[in-house]
Amino acid sequence: MSDFNGLFLIGGLLLTLSILASRLSARMGMPLLPLFLGIGMLAGVDGIGGIDFQDYSQAYLIGQMALAMILLDGGLRTRMKTFRVGLRPALSLATLGVFITSGLTGLIAMWAFDLSLLQGLLVGAIVGSTDAAAVFSMLGRQGIHLNERVGATLEIESGTNDPMAIFLTLLLSELLTGTGRGVVDSLWLFVGQFGVGLLVGIGGGLLLARLLKWLDLAPGLYSLLTAAMGFVLFSVTNLMGGSGFLAIYLAGLMIGNTRGRHLEFILPVHDGLAWLSQIGLFLTLGLLVTPSEMIDYAVPGILVALTLIFVARPLAVLACLRPFFGFRWRELFFIAWVGLRGAVPIVLAIFPVIAGVSNASLYFNIAFFVVLISLMLQGTTLGPVARRLKVILPPGVAPARRRLLGILPEDDYEMFVYRIDSHRVENTPLRMLRFPSGSTMAALFRGHTMIHPKGSTRPQAGDIACMIGRTADLPALNRLFNGEAELKRERDFYGAFSLDGSATMADIADAYGLTLSAGERDHTLGEFVSRRVGGNPVVGDDIDWHGIHWIVQEVEGNRVLRVGLRLHG
Repeated sequence: MSDFNGLFLIGGLLLTLSILASRLSARMGMPLLPLFLGIGMLAGVDGIGGIDFQDYSQAYLIGQMALAMILLDGGLRTRMKTFRVGLRPALSLATLGVFITSGLTGLIAMWAFDLSLLQGLLVGAIVGSTDAAAVFSMLGRQGIHLNERVGATLEIESGTNDPMAIFLTLLLSELLTGTGRGVVDSLWLFVGQFGVGLLVGIGGGLLLARLLKWLDLAPGLYSLLTAAMGFVLFSVTNLMGGSGFLAIYLAGLMIGNTRGRHLEFILPVHDGLAWLSQIGLFLTLGLLVTPSEMIDYAVPGILVALTLIFVARPLAVLACLRPFFGFRWRELFFIAWVGLRGAVPIVLAIFPVIAGVSNASLYFNIAFFVVLISLMLQGTTLGPVARRLKVILPPGVAPARRRLLGILPEDDYEMFVYRIDSHRVENTPLRMLRFPSGSTMAALFRGHTMIHPKGSTRPQAGDIACMIGRTADLPALNRLFNGEAELKRERDFYGAFSLDGSATMADIADAYGLTLSAGERDHTLGEFVSRRVGGNPVVGDDIDWHGIHWIVQEVEGNRVLRVGLRLHG
């Protein structure tokens, strides 16, 4: 019994310390994931905790479970509309990109560590994929709001590139242990990883989404059922020779994009489960590391990491995206820089140990160096690099809180909570405000007092407004409650005024004295800007034309609805 108490005591203390340290990390601007690794190392065999943890099989099991939970949560929060511009480039990076990155990194590892070709390529395969845990955590924690083309590509890539890395790691490990398969079997393994994962993930996710929408459960059971069935799909896919990681990510995507009251109960719980998984995973990996044994790997390990960051990943991004998709150079540079490595390479590095590959600790130590340097170098600079490369959009107004009311099974009403910080709303009678036709103000809070709103009620700065409406009302409500600080940031980005995308170029040219070719006069402004940016426009796309920045301000599908105008300087 004392052993159990000791285990619970150590686990509770490490978890508590990690959570409290996250506050210090936020104030100092440090990335969280290497902080969790560091706490694990301090508790480990060479640290002050002195915990001797060398169970690779147990660490591999913890890693699999934690990554599955993180990917499920990532899928739940990925919106289907991001696939409009992000799917094809993300799949290119998730397949060909991982292959190129792994190959180039493997060649450098072969030279730096004096390895055989197969051994070097195994190193490349282990560190070749970006990590969903690292990407989701870093971008979300730093509050970086990327333009849709870049954000969607990174988000989908990080959730779908594990099958290629797993395929390469399995194949090369088998070749090094003399149990390699033939060409046909290898191709079937590759097809199975993607194909089975795709079918089980989408099919199982759709069935689970319908089940969750149909069932009437206690609120706390929706998240448990989602996690349980997610792990069932993960395990079944692995048993069928597919990628369980891809399947559980796609299942989460199907569930998260099926509107219903169940999401209100699932998302908050899974946010906590994803945090618990990240903390537990990186603490475990930190415990597994023996720092004193890693000194000999330091210099060549750093060389491999820097080659991956500055050479292999950028070349892979250029090869996969530049010839085929409409990315701008600054977007390509940022995507190359956000090739974060996290827990996935370290978990994959455990596989050669379990498979019995000779000198297997080498792969684990190299992977650890690569992950640590990637998180510290790339993770700490995401914000400055994004601002420098101008791939960030100004933060838009959003409700401080929103919640489904559970009134209707489809297209349900929600409660949106806003803090009054807009001169358009402040001290203006409610009957004079143009609320969307389907929404109404349910309550107004001033200090600790609730005011029952009437047509003559005048909201004041700092009041809290509770609005009832539907999701379709949200853009109009956000514009209405847009505060002065947010409005200034939008004007600085999009320009002082904007034009309707349906305006004809002939009218605009005549009004501003611009020169057009004969074929362009019949186009609308939206069509003109869309063609100039290469199609598939996203908010934030801009062109320089006649000394004016023309910036896409609002889109619907592939149609540009509004364009901002900002003069140079």
